[in-house]
Amino acid sequence: MMGHSHALSGAAVWLAVAPALVALPGAVGHVELATLTGPILTPPELVAGAVVCAGAAMLPDLDHPSATIAQTFGPATYLLSKGVNFVSGGHRHATHSLLFSIVMGVGAHLLGDRYAVGRDILVVLMIGLALRAVGLGVPGKTLTSAVVNVGMTAALFLTFMVLGVTYSWLGIAIGIGCLVHVIGDCLTERGCPVLWPIKGRWLLPYDIGIKTGRAFEKQFLGPALSIVVIALLCLRLMPA
Repeated sequence: MMGHSHALSGAAVWLAVAPALVALPGAVGHVELATLTGPILTPPELVAGAVVCAGAAMLPDLDHPSATIAQTFGPATYLLSKGVNFVSGGHRHATHSLLFSIVMGVGAHLLGDRYAVGRDILVVLMIGLALRAVGLGVPGKTLTSAVVNVGMTAALFLTFMVLGVTYSWLGIAIGIGCLVHVIGDCLTERGCPVLWPIKGRWLLPYDIGIKTGRAFEKQFLGPALSIVVIALLCLRLMPA
């Protein structure tokens, strides 16, 4: 799937499951779980979560140095992508798995819980990935697009800060975003090694699997996901 499809699906899933995440501690009888969710349903937290989850839905593709997402912050994300590509074994290998989603979610939670600076850097990266994935930038101008992205990312992060957004839910959003990406790519003709390091890809047969970048994704799936995100956002922010 293309970047914007992954990002939009990440935002849509977050907006869909947020109420369940808030209700989870009471439902299972463990108040301690509330520390993992925080005030997700407040408008700023809900929007911030959608943006972060959208960005996290791009993380598995950091194993692809040629992807647009690797150019989000210019040389910084390109070099990061090259490193991830080398460590993970190439595109659609280790990063496109259930294990990667779990590790990223747990790692993000531990980072956010213990190191405020590290948490903020991770949030900024997620915002930048989300904005670039949905098309923010100047076509054909890599450096200019990176500068625009940096400015918009900084502005949005500062807005969240002014609105008092906290990130107790950061690990959950990161894990969900990565998992949404993996599921999305399992619906394509190439599939993903979901149980990596066990070999074998989960995928739909070529005749029904989504063809990345083809007419169905561009003309139907992308617009449909955009409508779903807008609809869910309006539903969640609508006064009771």
